[in-house]
Amino acid sequence: MSIAAHPLYDSQLVPRRASGNADLNRTLRRTRERLSSRGGVSDSYGRELLAQHAASVQAAAVVLPLPVILTGFALSVFTGPATAMLWTLFALASHLGLVLIARRFAARSSDTVDVRRWSRLFLLGHVVAGLSWAYLATLSCEACGPMRFEIFQFTVIFLAVAMIAMISYTLKGVVPLTFVPTGLLLVVAILSSPQPVTGTMQVVLLGAVPFFSIVAERLRRSALDRMKHQAEKDDLIAELETAKIVSDEARRRAEDANLAKSRFLATMSHELRTPLNAILGFSEVIGKEILGPVGNPAYKEYVDDIHSSGQHLLGLINEILDLSRVEAGRYNLNEEAVELVAIARDCLAYIRVKADAKELEVRAEFEKDLPAMWADERSLRQIVINLLSNAVKFTPRGGKILLRVGWTAGGGQYVSVSDNGPGIPEEEIPIVLSSFGQGSVAIKSAEQGTGLGLPIVQALVKMHDGSFELQSRLREGTEAIAIFPNSRVLEVMEALDEIA
Repeated sequence: MSIAAHPLYDSQLVPRRASGNADLNRTLRRTRERLSSRGGVSDSYGRELLAQHAASVQAAAVVLPLPVILTGFALSVFTGPATAMLWTLFALASHLGLVLIARRFAARSSDTVDVRRWSRLFLLGHVVAGLSWAYLATLSCEACGPMRFEIFQFTVIFLAVAMIAMISYTLKGVVPLTFVPTGLLLVVAILSSPQPVTGTMQVVLLGAVPFFSIVAERLRRSALDRMKHQAEKDDLIAELETAKIVSDEARRRAEDANLAKSRFLATMSHELRTPLNAILGFSEVIGKEILGPVGNPAYKEYVDDIHSSGQHLLGLINEILDLSRVEAGRYNLNEEAVELVAIARDCLAYIRVKADAKELEVRAEFEKDLPAMWADERSLRQIVINLLSNAVKFTPRGGKILLRVGWTAGGGQYVSVSDNGPGIPEEEIPIVLSSFGQGSVAIKSAEQGTGLGLPIVQALVKMHDGSFELQSRLREGTEAIAIFPNSRVLEVMEALDEIA
């Protein structure tokens, strides 16, 4: 019988590892793009910014023709219908070209987009659209009243600069490139204009271009930072999910392997005990010379050694099988009303012979009138015997052992075994409570043991909804306490005639 993990576990883990490798490759590719890109902006972020810009242009395509048409209508009042019609058609055509570029970009797959090429294409479209505002800056109205057309011209161009900065800020350098022709014409107009008021408005327009350029760049960087933070958060969530999947899979495989081991050991009871019973039985028959004298005294000593070794092996097998049944969930509790004090007295008498052989002083302190508990009698006996056996085993000759049974502060019951043995270092207590674990000082000073007594006690106490505590100080002694909850204690009711 094999206790190895089922091959199905490996097949379940392979796709998860593959997905983890895909995530790792994707992270490495993003890192390479970030390191190889200029300005610290990776192509993935550039594609996202271009996608946002294309979405903004398409959204503005529904609303933008209305202010352009209204501007053309107002322009016809100052310059006549022909000039206004020409400007309106040019402005609408240039913005229609931007919309077509945005739709072509949206129709392409994001992985196949060349960020630099499409950025240049969008910027070229904005430069062409900016020629319409440059054309508007060259117009004049000599027949109009003073400052009427100039104020209209100033207002429209100023709003155009602000509108482009707000709509297209995700495209780097869009505001200065769009209004480069307009700015050059404003510089020429400022140098050649003799009117201070008109020149002042043109200077304000000229200063609005770098101002809104800075505003657009700040907005673009804020959007880029948001995308970076979102990407880092998504990567962290993906890593945490992958780590959780791997840890859950590893934990499940460990639990399955441990359960398979426990089931394997639990099913080996008959196969191990059958030959061992034969060894113990025949060695006892030969040692007691039931069928006749052995003859050679040395043979009788060998038979006694065989019998004692077999008993030690049987005890080891019983402890291993008990612990395995508990871990495998096959240890059934036959619960009934039992008295903890009576069980403690029986166990004390059981280990009295071993204690007297080491000249140990064993005392008992039992609380009076303790009610019965709802528990498994065999398990309670094993708990008390294991604790007393450990105390006898690890206490040096002439030492003292104290067995106590009483109430807990919460209304439950406890059994405590303390000794004045060598004690256990604090850092070794988890080792002692693990299977086959023994403390370093105890190994040097005690009899040979299996290291399963305390783990069995801990498991049996847990099955009774209790808790187990091990308190020890080096060279001062050890106290082991098994605590049972008040829900296990049976309340003693008064007799009916006494109540009457």
